[in-house]
Amino acid sequence: QVQLVESGGGLVQAGGSLRLSCAASGRIISLNPMGWSRQVPGKERELVARITSGGSTTYADSVKGRFTISMDNAKNMVYLQSSNLKPEDTAVYYCNCNALTSPGGLFRGYWGQGTQVTVSS
Repeated sequence: QVQLVESGGGLVQAGGSLRLSCAASGRIISLNPMGWSRQVPGKERELVARITSGGSTTYADSVKGRFTISMDNAKNMVYLQSSNLKPEDTAVYYCNCNALTSPGGLFRGYWGQGTQVTVSS
C-alpha cells in the first residue's frame, strides 16, 4: 500500500507564490511518474504537471511558465512550485503517482486526499 500526503495549500493573493509538497510512503520499489492534478467543483479533474523518474516534465498550457514540478527520488517527494497565481488557479490540488510495490508486480495508481489552494482577486 502507498500513501500520498499533500501539504502547502492555503489562501494567497493574486500574483503570489505557493509551494505544494507531496510525500509518498509505503513499500515502494519505484514511482513513475508522479504528478499534480486539480479539480474545481462541478468540473472534471485536470492534469497540472507530471514528472518521470528521469526528470522529464509536462505541464498544462494554463500553467506553463508559472508552475514548476520537481521530484526528490531519494525521499519519494514531489513538489509543485507555483508563481504569479491567478484566481482561476483556485482548486483542490491532488498528488498522484504510479507505484510498483512488489517485484514482478504491476504499477498501480494512487491519489492523495488533496489540498485546497485559494487565490483571491
